[in-house]
Amino acid sequence: MSAITTHILDVSKGCPARGVPVTLERQTTTGWEIVGKGATDEDGRLRDLLTSDAILQTGNYRLTFDTENYFSQQKFESFYPQVTVAFAVRDAAQHYHVPLLLSPFGYSTYRGS
Repeated sequence: MSAITTHILDVSKGCPARGVPVTLERQTTTGWEIVGKGATDEDGRLRDLLTSDAILQTGNYRLTFDTENYFSQQKFESFYPQVTVAFAVRDAAQHYHVPLLLSPFGYSTYRGS
């Protein structure tokens, strides 16, 4: 089943990052189009970012994580107000999982499974 999913681990606390707003966009010939949004659940996961009427297509996508909102709710100062991860969907039949390892002053990401 094709989908785009994510999860966030707050490595500074060693636990999932709950309630982080996330926006998914697809690049078009005229710019970026929002194709999904949501917030991470209690386990730090967003299990399907595409809206119910959206179909995964090949092309360039980006996820934007509102980290400023998350850290301000934790009453913690952070360096990155948002994290944007761009990636390419080459086979629309695949599942694309894009995790984020997050701390107030750094982050990393990878293609998950």
